[in-house]
Amino acid sequence: MEKLTKILQKDNLTKEDIVFLLSLEEPESIEMLRSYAYNIMRANVGEYVYLRGLIEFSNICVNDCYYCGIRKSNRNIKRYTLESDEILECARFAAQNGYGSIVLQSGERRDPQFIDYICRIIEEIKSTTKSENLPNGLGITLCVGEQTYATYKKFFEAGAHRYLLRIETTNPSLFARIHPADISFEKRMECLFYLKEIGFQVGTGVMIGLPTQTVEDLANDLWFFKELDADMIGMGPYIVHRDTPFNIYEKYFLENKRKIYLMSLKMIAVARILLKDVNIASTTALQALYPLGREEGLRFGANVVMPLLTPSSYRRNYILYDGKPCVDEFTNDCGECLISRIEKIHRPIGFDNWGDSLHFKKKH
Repeated sequence: MEKLTKILQKDNLTKEDIVFLLSLEEPESIEMLRSYAYNIMRANVGEYVYLRGLIEFSNICVNDCYYCGIRKSNRNIKRYTLESDEILECARFAAQNGYGSIVLQSGERRDPQFIDYICRIIEEIKSTTKSENLPNGLGITLCVGEQTYATYKKFFEAGAHRYLLRIETTNPSLFARIHPADISFEKRMECLFYLKEIGFQVGTGVMIGLPTQTVEDLANDLWFFKELDADMIGMGPYIVHRDTPFNIYEKYFLENKRKIYLMSLKMIAVARILLKDVNIASTTALQALYPLGREEGLRFGANVVMPLLTPSSYRRNYILYDGKPCVDEFTNDCGECLISRIEKIHRPIGFDNWGDSLHFKKKH
């Protein structure tokens, strides 16, 4: 406890400090870490939780990542792309219910039709969701993978101002083990710097609990977030999907489920202590592991949640990992449930607010 207290009193953590914090196992020590991270959050970004209505508008993907349920080789899902009217209906619901922002997420494509479709959708969302509460329309985060510099610029000029591109792991050899050869670590890094240069609020993140991943790997991941000067962090536990090559790790996952869950919470806490004023999401995958997982993520220092807006008839075909919650709920049920959960842990909700990263605002 004495060493933990000394580390938490430091102005700047070292990598060795981060490894120590992530290695904590005693409940009292973890609670001390949680409490300290929560106070750092409260002092730097406040206690408001910001809503990002998640619209999974297409599950068509050109990639074949070994862990992902919508990989192109998975023949057990029905492929879809939402019509623009369906996306706009979701966006209007978000605006009318005070969400403030949405996330447009899909499988990865780079063809001109897809790029033009996204640009048109962004412009339509902006124009149709302007109101007294949202004079500039909904805030828009994109999560559509690796693209060219020119494509990212088109997205930005169309009106998207945040972009989430997870590095997944900063260990190049581990990155290579979870991706096919046509997806390179160097390209992923290059895309993150493209996004920064263009002016996006840049989000990234990792999977926590990957087979062979070490505590040192995770400490390096957190250090990378700091060196990248990221504005948003979206990371969560690794969960097996049965229709992927990584289904061979199902036994490993089940045996380590609790450990992965606790490490995910510790990663949120240490990210908050290290990065202070960034936005950190409490991801749906936490709830997939334990029913109150998303609330715990908020208690450990997260300040963003993403209620699912994808039309219910499509949700079962956008399953990145097994056990995803909310797939059988209607849009209003999912939102109302999540808002109720947030209120039960006495966190205020930032309705009708983009909830932009304070870290980004301070730089600009």
